[in-house]
Amino acid sequence: MADITPAMVGKLREMTGAGLMACKNALVASNGDLDGAVDILRKQGVASAEKKAGRSANEGVIAQFVAPGGKAGVLIEVNCETDFVAKNESFVAFCSELAKKVATDANADLEADRVAAVARIGENIRITRHHRLGVTGNGLIAAYIHTGGKVGVLVEVGAGKEATTTSEEFKQLVRDITLQIAAAHPTAVTREQVPAAVIDKEREIAAQSDRLKGKPPQALEKILAGMLDKFFQTVCLVEQGFVKRNGEVTVKEHVAEVAKKLGDELTVRSFVRFQVGETATA
Repeated sequence: MADITPAMVGKLREMTGAGLMACKNALVASNGDLDGAVDILRKQGVASAEKKAGRSANEGVIAQFVAPGGKAGVLIEVNCETDFVAKNESFVAFCSELAKKVATDANADLEADRVAAVARIGENIRITRHHRLGVTGNGLIAAYIHTGGKVGVLVEVGAGKEATTTSEEFKQLVRDITLQIAAAHPTAVTREQVPAAVIDKEREIAAQSDRLKGKPPQALEKILAGMLDKFFQTVCLVEQGFVKRNGEVTVKEHVAEVAKKLGDELTVRSFVRFQVGETATA
């Protein structure tokens, strides 16, 4: 058996772009023959997969998996090259299976799945990001994927009592909140979660607004505060008008109404919203 050196593995990786372990295993199988190892990787679909890595993968879907009982869930973005593939049922099922794997094991290695999919489908595929939420104490995780899989939402809503989480009213509330997040695109649950740098930037922009020109100094701060409030009502989930009730009440007010009906304390704890391609320029 040939002695497989790190230099040989590095050379094969440079030639094919395949992963380190895949290169080492191919060299072992070819008894150290580089060209033979390249052929092995090509037959496995690994080398061809990496050759596609330079091609643009701007299409794709958002997929989700919520564990039975709603105590953990995952949102994942998987990109491909064409909308045709993104709409394919087998590709969507593949993405959902990846989400399930991450929900089961937060540190799951998905590279082998990705490479196999590239070889099978014939397009560059990127697992761009994923996010896992788990319930702290009593509560539920829910997910929503908008039609076409271009937008996905994962949310955790907490309750004071475990019994509350089994009620249909609570489950409906959690589902409604996922729809709210998908439609209204908040970036934080409350204003306390908005980064200070973002608030400072908004304050700076508001301070230069034409609305403040010519106003007396004593009125400036009040007007500025009002403008910032409008900003928070846009980006903070609980301050947004509740879409399902045409904005007649805020999300916070609606949650409070449901909490009163159930005789419990309910809290939107966290959420994540993915949209296909929004990280492409990051």
